[in-house]
Amino acid sequence: MEFSSLDYLITKLKKIELPGESFHYQLAPLFRQKELETLSEKRKNANYAGVISLLYPKNGEIHMAFILRKTYKGVHSNQIGFPGGRYEEVDLNLERTALRETEEEIGVEANKIKLIKPLTQLYIPPSNFLVYPFLGYVDFEPSFVLQESEVENMIEIPLSICLDKNNLNTEIIQASYAKNVEVPAFNFNGNVVWGATAMILSEIRELFSRIA
Repeated sequence: MEFSSLDYLITKLKKIELPGESFHYQLAPLFRQKELETLSEKRKNANYAGVISLLYPKNGEIHMAFILRKTYKGVHSNQIGFPGGRYEEVDLNLERTALRETEEEIGVEANKIKLIKPLTQLYIPPSNFLVYPFLGYVDFEPSFVLQESEVENMIEIPLSICLDKNNLNTEIIQASYAKNVEVPAFNFNGNVVWGATAMILSEIRELFSRIA
């Protein structure tokens, strides 16, 4: 998908209503669906976080930025996700959280990122976070600078591949709270995206599919 088409796509995206949680559920592991149905009270006391699905040009194509998190003693250890993180008191709102954390994690200056629209909030039971995702872009190819304490590697994927239905499958995953579990996931040349990130990406894919 050529980057020159992004202005047209953004104009359309801004006018489309969010597909909503039903498209999160399409990529939610079965055990997660059951958790979400029974955790309304716990969700009220959740921590807050903001993340950005960042689009940018590379080799003339629109790409999407993912990060591989470090291996650590936590529920999201060594998982692929979008840049972002926890809300801090210095943040005016969750939009600022997402921008600040993205700059900290991958070195793209917050004031250079243009947000297209907020996406549907997503609750993550294992870490008790309510995540506010945003779709954004920069009009230049970033020189990524990774936060050594948080990010192991960048994973840059063309948007056309992110939107390709042939990359949606099931995978057997290992996590601190789930062992040898089959989950719906995206597999991008061996990079397996599942859980909350896949659920957010599911809504993004639906948004793009509704562009006339």
